[in-house]
Amino acid sequence: MTSLIPYPAAIRQHPGTLRVAGPVPVAAGPEAEGVADWLAELPGFTRAAVSDAPVRLAVDDRLTPEGYRLTIDERGVEITGGAPAGVFYGAQTLRQLMPDGGRSVSLPYLEVTDAPRFGWRGAMLDVARHFMPKEFVLRFIDMLALHKLNVLHLHLTDDQGWRLEIPRYPRLTEIGAWRAATLVGHARQTPRRYDGVRHGGYYTQQDIREIVAYAATRFVTVVPEIEGPGHSQAAIAAYPQLGNTRRQLDVWTVWGISEHVLDISETTLGFYRDVLDDVMALFPGNYVHLGGDECPTGQWRANPAAMARLAELGLPDERALLGWYVGQLASLVTARGRRPVFWYDTDTALRVPNAIAMPWRGDGAATAAHQDGHDVVLASHEHLYLDYYQSQDQDTEPLAIGGHTPLERVYEFDADRPAGALGAQCQLWTEYMPRPQDVERMAFPRLCAFSETVWSTAPRHSFASFRDRLTAHLPRLAAAGVRYRPLDAIPSPRTEPQPSLKEAPTDAHLRG
Repeated sequence: MTSLIPYPAAIRQHPGTLRVAGPVPVAAGPEAEGVADWLAELPGFTRAAVSDAPVRLAVDDRLTPEGYRLTIDERGVEITGGAPAGVFYGAQTLRQLMPDGGRSVSLPYLEVTDAPRFGWRGAMLDVARHFMPKEFVLRFIDMLALHKLNVLHLHLTDDQGWRLEIPRYPRLTEIGAWRAATLVGHARQTPRRYDGVRHGGYYTQQDIREIVAYAATRFVTVVPEIEGPGHSQAAIAAYPQLGNTRRQLDVWTVWGISEHVLDISETTLGFYRDVLDDVMALFPGNYVHLGGDECPTGQWRANPAAMARLAELGLPDERALLGWYVGQLASLVTARGRRPVFWYDTDTALRVPNAIAMPWRGDGAATAAHQDGHDVVLASHEHLYLDYYQSQDQDTEPLAIGGHTPLERVYEFDADRPAGALGAQCQLWTEYMPRPQDVERMAFPRLCAFSETVWSTAPRHSFASFRDRLTAHLPRLAAAGVRYRPLDAIPSPRTEPQPSLKEAPTDAHLRG
């Protein structure tokens, strides 16, 4: 029981045990049928029609929608949630109390009362730098749900790749989804070396429908991100008229921030409005991420048309064009009844009505975004960038962009600043994660620590307590096939030279 992650708000244990042996029959009231169907697909459970089945699921709207109560006594297991989502999270807690494979187990009599600390409990997966197969995305959703996270933010477009089929603009995937090669070693190493292997891939619209539907059954909202006006070279490579120079470019093969940014003409805005029409048809959730940071302005300064637009709009300088561009697309998203989301950067400090800001530079950026009147989802690179090194031993850790975010730092993240934040999100930028197993090694077990920071409302346990529970939790990950980084791991040495921590970037390039 004590190995539950994330830890519930309250647990009361009583004398006695309930002996169960799989497959355990599960019955459900009308509103919890979907959760019962999901649970019955897992090893150790099966559906039952009788109301006196050993596991019973029900909805009681007197609880909060994501809250639940789990009771184990001589009558069996009863899970009641304030809505189907709450029932689902109670069922996830039951899963952690039982061994995989349907073996018999004695469950202690107990009552768990639980509800989440935040409404937005997310993870961002960058599929633009390295494409991840649909099957892995589905498995990643399962891992989010196991840890009671409820948002998957898909970073679908960037300089190095466009990953979403848009039928009216086929060159986005015919050209924009493929780059000629990928860097070998770190981007700061010179001379640059490449693997010479064409890399790419994209999700068809049917793929996206499957991903969204799969996530919905696990109460995970998929938030799409379509970057702009920076981080857009893949789109410009597909349609040169979107750029400022009109030159034919290649999909970028360098990590970092390309100087090639979108033209801010009506033609470009019309193109992206068309793209967002498709995006909002595919993703029914309430949120659309528009990117919006790390946008070099040199090409706008050199573009007479852009400077004429700036004068026409009465804007003070070319940096203000960034806010104007994001605002134009945000208005479309708002008009469709959705909320725009954007990366909040203190260098530009965008103010976008109705939008949710994701400040990533730390506590100061979060406070600034809150003071600017935005709802905030915390995304601090110092604690929540899971693409950073996991230890100081960079000679043996897998190659990473830089930084240092050990398990303890993630667990000690203070999600209370600023007060009133909607929640928080961890980031997995994949410049140095070419394969699904690389993503899993960087994500786990740090994502387990993150889940407790955003779910648990009880007074924070010590890191030592969490680590003890994590030791018992890791076999669950192993049983699910997750290739996590072992605690106190000693990875195999790599042959590539590594940048030192002193050289690790601390500027905007860390955002990805």
